[in-house]
Parts: sequence; C-alpha cells; structure tokens
Amino acid sequence: MSFTALGLSEKILEGVKAMGYADPTPIQLRAIPLVLAGRDVIGSAQTGTGKTAAFALPILSKLGHHQPGHPPRVLILEPTRELAAQVETALRDYARFTNLKVTVVFGGVGYGRQTDELKSGADIVVATPGRLLDHLAQGNVRLDRVEFLVLDEADRMLDMGFLPDVRKLVEKCPRKRHTALFSATIPPQIETLIQWAMHQPETVEIGARRSPAESVKHVIYPVSDSQKTDLLLRLLDSVNYDSVIVFCRTKHGADRIATTLKRANHAVAVLHSNRTQREREQALQGFRDGRFEVLVATDIAARGLDIADVSHVVNYDVPQHPEDYIHRIGRTGRAEATGDAFTIMVAEDSPHVFAIERFIGQKIPRIKLEGFDYRYTALFEESKPGNSGGFPGKVRGGRIHGGYHFSPGGRRR
Repeated sequence: MSFTALGLSEKILEGVKAMGYADPTPIQLRAIPLVLAGRDVIGSAQTGTGKTAAFALPILSKLGHHQPGHPPRVLILEPTRELAAQVETALRDYARFTNLKVTVVFGGVGYGRQTDELKSGADIVVATPGRLLDHLAQGNVRLDRVEFLVLDEADRMLDMGFLPDVRKLVEKCPRKRHTALFSATIPPQIETLIQWAMHQPETVEIGARRSPAESVKHVIYPVSDSQKTDLLLRLLDSVNYDSVIVFCRTKHGADRIATTLKRANHAVAVLHSNRTQREREQALQGFRDGRFEVLVATDIAARGLDIADVSHVVNYDVPQHPEDYIHRIGRTGRAEATGDAFTIMVAEDSPHVFAIERFIGQKIPRIKLEGFDYRYTALFEESKPGNSGGFPGKVRGGRIHGGYHFSPGGRRR
C-alpha cells in the first residue's frame, strides 16, 4: 500500500513525496489510519522504523491550515531537547506545503525566541516537560485547546524522572482530545499513565520489544579491566567501519575515552548532558556528514536521535539496564541495514550481562580479538569444557565469523 491510499491530505502527501518516501513502514501502515480515525494509539516499534511520521502525518493532515491567534492544537512531549529538535524538523519538512506553524520548546537556551513564537501563535508545540511548565507558569502559552497530545519515548521520560511533570501537563489539556503514546517498553508506571490519560487505546506493536533487531550482530569481548581501553583501540584499528558510536556509562568516562581516541588520530565527537546545545548540535551534524568517524556518548544518544547509517556500536561500558542495551545496539542495523554491536565486558559486569541475556532470552556470544595480547581474567574460565559461554567467533574486517575457544591463559587453541 502506498501513502496515497492511507487517506492523508494532498498537501501532506506533497511533503511526503518531497522527502523521498516511497512506501509506508509497517508502523506507519497500522498507526496512520487509526490516528486519522480519531483513535487513541499506543505504539511500539524498533528504532529506525518511521515512528515520528506514524503520528505526525495523520495529525498534520487533520489540522488542515494555520489558525492565527489560536492556542496550540497539538502538543508533542519529548524527553530530551535533541529529540524535540529532531521531531520539530521532521514536522516542518512534512508540512512544508502548508502554512501550519511549528515551534519547539526546550531548556538549556534562552526564553526570548520561544516566548515570541508561543505568543504569536503556533499550531504545534514540540516540547520537553520542564521548560513547557515554565512557559505555562509565565503565561506564555495555553493548553486548553489542545486536540492532539503525543507522549513520545514515554519510558525514557519515566527513566529521567519527568512523569510527574508529564502528568501536570496532561491535566492542563482538555479531557476531550486524541492521545498517542510511544514507548519501547511498558513498565507499570506507564501502564498507570495509559489508564489515566488515554481512552480505549489501540495498540500497534511492530517487532518484539525485548529482541535486538535481526539485522544487528552483537557479541561480547571479555577482557581484564586494565586492558579495556587497549582493546577498544585495537578493535577500532581492526574493524572496517563507516561510523561508530562508543557508549560510556558516565560523562567523565566519555570525555576520557574521547581524549584517548583523539590522541590515536581518530576524528571524534562527544555527546553528553554537560555539553551545550550548540556543542551537541555540532557533534551530531559532524557525525552525520562524516567529519567525525566516532561519536562517544552516554545514554543520551541511545534513543531517539536521528543518526542513520551507523555501521558499528561499541559498548565500552556494559549498560546497567537491559532496556538500554536494546536501545544502544539499535543505533546500528536501522531500517533493514546491517550492523555490528560489540560489548566490552570486565568481571564486575557479569551481573549486568546476565540480566541483559535474561531480558532478551538469548546468550550473547563471547569472542576474542585475534592477535590481541590478552592478560588472564576469570571471565576466561567460562570457556572451559563443560562451562556455559565459550568464545565461538572472531572478527575479520569488521564482520563476525567462525569459531574458536580460549584456553585459561587467554590464548587461541
């Protein structure tokens, strides 16, 4: 089925065509008719499957044209300013042949321009919760005429502690409205929010929530703690990659790894919450256009950011929440492309790795980087005969191949 068969308005179809979209993705096929029909929708899909268009295109079609002086008719809440800016850009692109007005509201920048745009009248407001509450308190915006409410990345907003703010904002919206909620996972707090904020929602789930994308091959590299950074450097030297995201647990760790990689002559950008908005935008744009080959990031980049064609992901630190593992490695292998995800594991990471494996329902292969001079670590005991685990593969040219095992001393046999 093509976009023209979904019931979208002519102006929005022009925008879709100008963006170069040919056929709808599965989540768009299922969600767009529901939103057009006025149903509340719960959406779940893997990263890179077109979720933003799934709610944006039908909402834009139903809005029609700009209403001067009218309070916002659409409110889209996002957990981070990067994601809010990305969604605003997408909306402007889809609506380029209409006169609809879109504005974005987030913290970390001045209030002046945001205040002016809100007071002049915007049909659609894309916002992070905290800054929007500030504008409400200052009388810069009203939400009592909102017709469409979108809660995007709801589980991420929960993780970041935004759910109380989200509830306050929902209470400011009319009870009679259309609501869409998108979330990779539905923990109990999100279930409660759904029951409270939505009316007989229809669920659209594309792909298994707990499974990595089939297009991503993911493996674990056990190593002693003292060799983590050396192994990362050797991995990057050994792999034929186009672009790599290296995930670190802390902002300090990200800065330290970025400095090390720069000394090794890698073109590196850094992304974490201590970077200014301008620095973040420059890092992302430079990574997208190829000026930076490596992006070192904390989990701020694991979800929602518009970064396509990432060939490899490296978890320098094992994520402490299994859901974050799915989102991190989902930055590669997007929308039918293939990719590799490498996780560097030290002994103290074992509980987190086992939790991830329970969560995804599969054992992640442990492998050795050929030619690396390993020091002994107790993790190598996993590969002894009769033990679970083992090291069934190796890397050549950036792809995962073949099988061999470690001896207790870490040597190939």
